Amino acid sequence: MSTYILGIESSCDDTSAAVSVNTKILANVIANQNIHKKYGGVVPELASRAHQQNIIPVIDIALKEAKIAKNDLDAIAFTRGPGLLGSLLVGTSFAKSMALGLDIPIIEVNHLHAHILAHFIDDEENPEKPGFPFLCLIVSGGHTQIVLVKDYFDTEIVGQTIDDASGEAFDKAAKIMGLPYPGGPLIDKLAKEGDPEAFNFPEPRIPGYDYSFSGLKTSFLYFLRDNLKKDSDFIERHKNDLSASIQRTIINVLMKKLELAARELGIKDVTIAGGVSANSELRTTLKETGKRLGWRVFIPKFEYCTDNAAMVAVTGYFRYLRKEFAGQDITPYPRQI
Repeated sequence: MSTYILGIESSCDDTSAAVSVNTKILANVIANQNIHKKYGGVVPELASRAHQQNIIPVIDIALKEAKIAKNDLDAIAFTRGPGLLGSLLVGTSFAKSMALGLDIPIIEVNHLHAHILAHFIDDEENPEKPGFPFLCLIVSGGHTQIVLVKDYFDTEIVGQTIDDASGEAFDKAAKIMGLPYPGGPLIDKLAKEGDPEAFNFPEPRIPGYDYSFSGLKTSFLYFLRDNLKKDSDFIERHKNDLSASIQRTIINVLMKKLELAARELGIKDVTIAGGVSANSELRTTLKETGKRLGWRVFIPKFEYCTDNAAMVAVTGYFRYLRKEFAGQDITPYPRQI
């Protein structure tokens, strides 16, 4: 039986709509918001206004690309949280209104849970899926977590950042260097021409599987401040090496805890998810680590790394099978619950 789900994602600054039939994606449309670049980061009020402008066009395009009518939909899945409250309100309100008009159920989706279940999207190039239980390293601008996934809806956070996320560390390091927003992808690009051993930055020592990146950001800031006093062109002359060195440090921190968790929990299937999982060095390092330790490594396609509605639609499909529908009185939540 074919089940058609419309997925809506609006947790931050990307407005996305996708249509799935069971676990196959028929369309995945994303509208980016370039307005935030001149501010060096996402401005919540501007993001919510842009979502209001983008949500109808992306849904219309998604339905046309999927070659189905809105009346063919069986349910609408939407990101309830976590994320920016104003942005989430746009997606939640639209999903509720459209579902009410079509007389079909709505399905709430946790943004982080959707990143995990993106690994179960049908992919002809990579048909193999992780087996339960597996570990998922969620890395993004707002979250860094190691999640033990025991089943589709049975997960446990075994480690997480106690302050800043890894994606924020990338973006802040880029901002300190004077790179435009978003800085993470630019660091990845510049690092390809740099020496990751050129500069050493201290790695935080946090017990267990938890992370910390605030101290690393501060250390990077002070390092550049001190060297700029001696050489005003220090950043420009060493931009590639600085990018490679800070990137290698962040990835080392991520991988050491992931290795520890996999070893102590006896897990051999390891996955990554979230925006930072698009980082080429992280993807390469994970593959190399997998070969060395005998892991089965699963890395999502680039289009499913950043915020997207395809992962929301597929998560909605699994909830649809369980008949886990939300009521019209549901409201979004900005923080993880």
